[in-house]
Amino acid sequence: MGAERIDKINSELKKEIYAAITKRLKNPLITEMFSITEVDASKDLSSAKVYISVFSVNPEKKAITLNAIIEDAKKIRHELAKSMRMRTVPELRFIEDTSFEYGDKMDKLFNSLKKDEEKKG
Repeated sequence: MGAERIDKINSELKKEIYAAITKRLKNPLITEMFSITEVDASKDLSSAKVYISVFSVNPEKKAITLNAIIEDAKKIRHELAKSMRMRTVPELRFIEDTSFEYGDKMDKLFNSLKKDEEKKG
């Protein structure tokens, strides 16, 4: 399958997964704000890695939200089967995306180095 077609499917899956979680399933354990950062479907569309970031100051609530989404993977896939016109809907594997936290950590580090340089200079 062509790379352009896979990119289109990944984009559509990203939108539909978010909609399924927020609008159709409405799991009460999902209390924190989250974002689907990327979807990476296999070429044969048998599986898809779904990268998700959960934004929360409370690590416990963050973990509960992330685990609720992971545990709802089969329900989400079922919702996708209803809403998307695909012969087979990929099996979803949710993976926590920590790149925002890493970026924030690096920003703070760079800012502290910059402040140290300004004090010296």
